[in-house]
Amino acid sequence: MAELVVGPMLRYADSECASVWVETAEPCTVAVVAGGARAQERTFTVHGHHYAIVDVEGVPGGTPYEVELDGVRVWPPQDAPPSLIRLPPADRRPVLLFGSCRTSVPHDTAHLLTHGADALREYGRRLRDMPQEDWPDLLLLLGDQVYADEPSREMLEFIGERRNGEEPAYEIADFEEYAELYRQAWTEPEIRWLLSTLPSAMIFDDHDLRDDWNTSAAWREQMARVPWWHRRLVAGLGSYWVYQHLGNLSPAERAADPLLTALRERTGQGVDGADLLDAYAARADEQPGASRWSYARDLGGGTRLIMLDTRCARQVTPGDRRMLDPAEWAWLREQVEGAAHGPAARLVIGSSIPVLLPSGIHHVETWNEALCDGAWGRRVARWSETLRQAIDLEHWAAFRRSFEDLCLMLARFPGEVVLLSGDVHYSYVAKARGLPIHQVVCSPIRNPLSRLLRLANVVASFGLAALLGGWLAGLAGLPRRPFGWRIVKGPWFDNSIATLSLGEVAEVTWHRSTAEPRASVRLEPGRRRPLRVSRAAREGSR
Repeated sequence: MAELVVGPMLRYADSECASVWVETAEPCTVAVVAGGARAQERTFTVHGHHYAIVDVEGVPGGTPYEVELDGVRVWPPQDAPPSLIRLPPADRRPVLLFGSCRTSVPHDTAHLLTHGADALREYGRRLRDMPQEDWPDLLLLLGDQVYADEPSREMLEFIGERRNGEEPAYEIADFEEYAELYRQAWTEPEIRWLLSTLPSAMIFDDHDLRDDWNTSAAWREQMARVPWWHRRLVAGLGSYWVYQHLGNLSPAERAADPLLTALRERTGQGVDGADLLDAYAARADEQPGASRWSYARDLGGGTRLIMLDTRCARQVTPGDRRMLDPAEWAWLREQVEGAAHGPAARLVIGSSIPVLLPSGIHHVETWNEALCDGAWGRRVARWSETLRQAIDLEHWAAFRRSFEDLCLMLARFPGEVVLLSGDVHYSYVAKARGLPIHQVVCSPIRNPLSRLLRLANVVASFGLAALLGGWLAGLAGLPRRPFGWRIVKGPWFDNSIATLSLGEVAEVTWHRSTAEPRASVRLEPGRRRPLRVSRAAREGSR
């Protein structure tokens, strides 16, 4: 009899349809039964694993659902609360639950001391007792959903049983290990139920593949010489397509996806589609413009969500670095311009890495990029590249041309902009001066910095660090930023998950493992001032 391995996960949802994703132990027909509706799909197979995503239509939001495999009910368990079909609200503006950086380690005393409590797990526990009208409408996971380069003890035991010291001995090597990594991350009872009943949207960051992924051309060259890296890269992107990306797509987008169509055809012929998935993943790395991991949704209430790939879509050419390659940038511009001329009054942009950093770090990153590109000579360039990788100088500021282009684009958007990010392992709110643009960061869900690293981040990011960073940027001959900003709340270093309530005035609240919120901040747009950009900044962003 077929069994559920991972899921069900409620993924894409709009006013008419909800998509349920599962992994099963054997090939089978997966049926989702909700109210009087029944929808089903046959699984497809890659690397010996079996998956399906089922679209349920015509069911009111809040309807409980069950999952059947070959006609046998397998979900929900007898002792679990019901899973619900959740649809975006038609009568109010949405509430988003978001965060990043979640390690999947045990919840024993030792790991509570080193990793703290899992904020997402604890939120899932509290959600069961909350009235449904108070539930978030969408869960956004903004990167590092899994840590392929820092596996838990349980994951290392799984690796050890498969590979006797074969490199990489202490990291994920292939698709089979990625599948187990996702299984361990998403099948704890509280997490599993939460993912089964809140629609979710996701985007990767570096640890989903490896720390510093695509930091620079030098990094790519170094990793290309590592014997096991290509296999790991292909497995990481291939498993991401299956476990995360597929559920980000609408039913229409999936119907037009040639890879999914080909995998289903292969499975119908009794053939595993691993070679197709691997070829797609390899091509996505070698030719970023050949695939798109970014996506957009209109959430209702005049809000457009744009989730950006800030890892695979990078152009890392020295002297012409771009956070988004030309094809990805053209797509983003189209999404923003479409919102500007449509009903959307507010943009919510998910970028795994922050756009508006604390000023000290921002200036150091722009300075470091200039030095990497030879502003102070070749010898300093080599030293600067080492520094770039050593302390993770690779955010939007370290791709200055893309940073300036994005700032100018968002400054000209006629409505409000909220940037949601993670990555940095602390939370804060930044506000652009004279513009309705906020940067909101929630990180980590469960992976706190040590006390020493917390202190180092405070020293490097705030106070005199801003003056020192600005002085260094001036020495490198860099133009002024398109606009200024300041940190208005934070930083906080707790494990947390946050809610963004997109009312008439947006409000963000950070939730810790306790029932008491960490902080709540109203994102007042303020009065818009005319944008004045220096000629040097305009020319430097071209």
